[in-house]
Amino acid sequence: MQSQETGLKIAPSMVIAGVLCFIAASISSAGGIGGGGLYIPILTIVASLDLKTASSFTAFMVTGGSVANVMCNMFTRSAKFGGQTLVDYDIAILSEPFMLLGVSVGVICNLVFPEWLVTILFAVFLACSTFKTCQKGIFHWNLESEEVNRNGRGNLENGLVENETGAIAVRSVKEPLLGAELTISVVRFPWMKLGILVIIWFSFSIISLLLGNQYGEGIIPMESCGFVYWVVSSLQIPLAIIFTAWILYRKESCHHQTINQQGMEHLTGAGTSNKLFFPVMALLAGMLGGLFGIGGGMLITPLLLQVGIAPERTAATCSFMVFFLSSMSALQYLLLGMEHVEASIILAVICFVASLLGLLVIQKAIVKYGRASIIVFSVSTVMALSTVLMTSFGALNVWRDYISGRNMGFKLPC
Repeated sequence: MQSQETGLKIAPSMVIAGVLCFIAASISSAGGIGGGGLYIPILTIVASLDLKTASSFTAFMVTGGSVANVMCNMFTRSAKFGGQTLVDYDIAILSEPFMLLGVSVGVICNLVFPEWLVTILFAVFLACSTFKTCQKGIFHWNLESEEVNRNGRGNLENGLVENETGAIAVRSVKEPLLGAELTISVVRFPWMKLGILVIIWFSFSIISLLLGNQYGEGIIPMESCGFVYWVVSSLQIPLAIIFTAWILYRKESCHHQTINQQGMEHLTGAGTSNKLFFPVMALLAGMLGGLFGIGGGMLITPLLLQVGIAPERTAATCSFMVFFLSSMSALQYLLLGMEHVEASIILAVICFVASLLGLLVIQKAIVKYGRASIIVFSVSTVMALSTVLMTSFGALNVWRDYISGRNMGFKLPC
């Protein structure tokens, strides 16, 4: 690799890293997760890039892959979900504000916690999540096998999958999460919800650009960790609360104006407290994602699967949320004058093509075999690989810190 000023040299190691990232993107796309847990180790270990450059590249690569997912899933309607789009915009708008807030909190924790603690927490949490996701994949696989043996694949593809009690679970995947819309003959595209997501993205992007990145680079002069810095940073808390409260109020108002007032009771029971489950889940996923430096997609996917969201809808919704997270990060890197923009765009295009190819292959496999559990196993594979790679990468950093005599304890955030 050449010096930072002259750009990146197309060395064999960089070509190998590009091929590995192509494979990683094709696998990650099926589960709707970004793949950052694979990209960073590949770029740092194989291509020998420094962590700052690898992180900026990863933001663009995840964005490129998520664009392919959004293009395929955003307007795709499925008879299995009552003619609705695969993306559940209700989950997205409820989760996005607190996920963005959680990422910011997690980044601060990453600066405070010692490397060895972050590595241990990452290994334990992701290993447990991988195990639970595998269990969920086996559960879906067994249900699909029973349905194929009983009624043939036709019913399975139409969404007639039995739940744990033996009842046919059709209605649960047809109703919108918050019960605010009526499914008539033609389901309208939720432009209002998309607009809300864009407003949320724009609001948090402004705060991120004002604060700058972890290397002290911002669009305006601001003393790092000074009084103004913490005031601007803390604005994310009321912002997330206001957005979430307004969304819940709006949904509750619409709920009382519709004939069907089932709401989200078919998934989480009645009451506002249960509607807060998704913001709390998103906050946890965002905090852990910011702490581990992998984004929230890999962490929120297993959580959605655990609460009973269908694999196809989980993958589409998570990829949609990952797009907002990664694009905000990529925009921040771009406006703050990142280096090697051309190389990052090339890698983003590679991940876009790989994700598109991976999605087409997985979708054909699901249609042919009638097994949406393939998506869950794809997520499990990426999570297992990420656990091994990121843990190994973290262990190497801990060893370097130890032999160099660096401080192995907790640090100040500044």
